[in-house]
Amino acid sequence: MNGFGADTTTDEVIAGVDLRGRTALVTGVTSGLGAETARALAAAGASVVLAARDSAAAVAVGEQIRAQVPAAELHVVAVDLADLDSVRAAAGRIGALAGGLDLLINNAGVMYTPFDRTSDGFELQFGTNHLGHFLLTTLLLPRLRVGAERSGTPARVVTVSSDAHRAHAVDLVDPNFVERRYDKFVAYAQSKAANVLMTVELQRRYADSGIHAFAVHPGVCATGLSRHMSRDDFAEMNRMSAGKPGLLTNLKSIPAAAATTVWGATASELDAVGGAYLADSAVDRAADNAVDSGTAQELWELSTRLTTDTRVS
Repeated sequence: MNGFGADTTTDEVIAGVDLRGRTALVTGVTSGLGAETARALAAAGASVVLAARDSAAAVAVGEQIRAQVPAAELHVVAVDLADLDSVRAAAGRIGALAGGLDLLINNAGVMYTPFDRTSDGFELQFGTNHLGHFLLTTLLLPRLRVGAERSGTPARVVTVSSDAHRAHAVDLVDPNFVERRYDKFVAYAQSKAANVLMTVELQRRYADSGIHAFAVHPGVCATGLSRHMSRDDFAEMNRMSAGKPGLLTNLKSIPAAAATTVWGATASELDAVGGAYLADSAVDRAADNAVDSGTAQELWELSTRLTTDTRVS
């Protein structure tokens, strides 16, 4: 037992960890958990690629990190996860920049947005939270293999999910709400379930190639993700969190909410449990709908078709 829990912070998780010579990529670094995750990894000595839609904001975050970690080695890459052409271009730049990649932190996301579609026609939450990260991850698999070979230890893909995945499974027939009525809570939940399913299948396919995958529930934290939420939306969150009293009153700090991601990226005790779902800097258990191996394979195949053909179906 590591003694970590819900209040553990990134600095506590990273204490004693040496990431010198390792390269990490963090998406969604312009605020909140992404910025804190990038700072913690840089503080441990990693070279960190700051990936975000707003590159100017990412540069500003980099300056803030260097103010705390003067020796930080940072690079900025623009990527819009809601635009698959942007993802492809970013993957090319990352490959040229980083060579090998040791840690891929799929942190960026949107939550409970009004109905909208990505530039490729996908429902915004499914397209951004899952498909954008799916394509980025699969395009960077060669870089992750190089990182694993270079370091002699498995590269890690850590994807930020949410316990919201327990509320609704992925609809493999109509994930983009072409036929069914849009519900932002259903859309968010299925995108987070997709994050866990991607983790399960990524581990199955690539563990033998030196790539391990983890999904993370960061906990509830006040960040910019809640900007689309009304008072009624928070009431609905309370309703869905039945069985977890105090969920919306016992909010985590940003360093505590980012801690599980950093632990998932660095903890040596996770070497033997790839594919796990993590919460409160410990191994947790995801909902059955998000760890079914058959569903995980079907979603992977669907995601491959969608990100190759860029057609809504």
